[in-house]
Amino acid sequence: MDQNIRQAILEGGTSLGIEFGSTRIKAVLIDQKFETVASGSYEWENQLVDGYWTYDLNEIIKGLQTAYSELKQEVQQKYEVTLSKVGSIGFSAMMHGYMAFDSKGELLVPFRTWRNATTGAAAKELTEAFQFNIPERWSIAHLYQAVLNKEEHVPNIDFITTLGGYIHWLLTGTKAIGIGDASGIFPIDEAAQDYNPAMVKQFDELTAAKGYSLKLGELLPKVYHAGEQAGVLTEDGAKLLDVSGDLQAGIPLCPPEGDAGTGMVATNSVRKRTGNISVGTSVFAMIVLENDLSAVYPEIDMVTTPDGSPVGMVHANNCSSDINAWVGLFREFAEAMGIEADSGKLFSVLFGKALEADADGGGLLSYGYFSGENITGIEKGRPLFVRSPESRFNLANFMRTHLFTAFAALKIGMDILTKKENVAIDSILAHGGLFKTPVVGQKIVAASMNVPVSVMATASEGGAWGMAILAAFMQNREQQERLDDFLDNKVFKDTEGQVIHPDAADVKGFELFMERYVEGLAIEQAAVDHLVENGRG
Repeated sequence: MDQNIRQAILEGGTSLGIEFGSTRIKAVLIDQKFETVASGSYEWENQLVDGYWTYDLNEIIKGLQTAYSELKQEVQQKYEVTLSKVGSIGFSAMMHGYMAFDSKGELLVPFRTWRNATTGAAAKELTEAFQFNIPERWSIAHLYQAVLNKEEHVPNIDFITTLGGYIHWLLTGTKAIGIGDASGIFPIDEAAQDYNPAMVKQFDELTAAKGYSLKLGELLPKVYHAGEQAGVLTEDGAKLLDVSGDLQAGIPLCPPEGDAGTGMVATNSVRKRTGNISVGTSVFAMIVLENDLSAVYPEIDMVTTPDGSPVGMVHANNCSSDINAWVGLFREFAEAMGIEADSGKLFSVLFGKALEADADGGGLLSYGYFSGENITGIEKGRPLFVRSPESRFNLANFMRTHLFTAFAALKIGMDILTKKENVAIDSILAHGGLFKTPVVGQKIVAASMNVPVSVMATASEGGAWGMAILAAFMQNREQQERLDDFLDNKVFKDTEGQVIHPDAADVKGFELFMERYVEGLAIEQAAVDHLVENGRG
């Protein structure tokens, strides 16, 4: 047993972060060295109810209590301490979505998550009115769509927030939101470091013209910045979080943040000219900008870091699913040959072949579209592999092509930032399962982005750890200390990472592949138009 950690727990020298992800709620307790000392989790899934993706309020509370209870049990087992004190707490959750409450604090309609694609008309109208890209998943698009639909609950709205903001309100009584999470509710004015006042006025005028007397400035939670205190744990909040009643009230809470912000913190990507790329079923990149963009681009979401710097976010719907499917096919072949197919070795060997390939993938072409792709305007998923008789068809080129296409749609959005807007990027931190195989994924991303790409050991810690770091920043911040300096000089000062710089031949090869990829989108569209799925078009 580490007596220093035990003493820190007893004295409340810890920070707690709890994040509500789309499939898991995770709680992480860190010590004064920012290392995880205990954790807990709760698995959950969204449900489609009356046409909306949602999570039940009762399960939100159950998940919160279960994750904390598991963490508390681990503290007891490892350190023989009943957890009753925590130095600071922070909550984070999936960004965007819609939670609307009346003046009594009652939820007016079931929580509508970011996943709902039901706000197209509102998003389009607001984007045109604001001359600012409003994606369908943003909270303001959900509210305005409810106005357009003339939903019965609209006149009764007293407060609107995100899931993270709701949990924070529940446990503190404070209607607060971190600026990063706020930037997925409504556009942020960088100079004002608050909701854009001109757009707030425009929104009120738009809704007034439709017969509603909404005052948006009174409905939204107050914006806070990283390092600020945004309330304390109330007696009722302590009892709600810890049903056993051991947890003491009065613990300070930092502003609630969104999962994008906690991801930036967990990857040390909050300084201007840095960014991170997260790879999974989908892929997104977030680049911290020095200046606002000169135009509105539907491919780019404008959000902020937890300390208010503008961030350009490019999100592609498809990334690793098709690669995983092909690796599964190779596994089947190996097993049919009587060969034990270790998953890690399969990925390692197949990814390694990509390094032996022609720079452009040998003239092969692939679209790993398991679902529609917003950036390229393809509405349905049709995974596709195609080649000409002249293509150099071998395993190395096959694997390189599939790795290239995993980042191709993302590159289209990133090229807007780097080529049209001349955004400077010093480095990108990559995280996700694809990078478990050393070097290969990094080289591909470095080629696609033409910037150095790093992978750090802490990248796997996740958003709950990032939220705990934000809580620790509030607790331990020196006067006027900036978040990026705190991360560089304290949290990540001894963290080692492997940096791979772009190879000129790889960069040129990726550009050649992209010419083929863009030209071939008509083939992918034809597959959508003519390939029948399960007997249906």
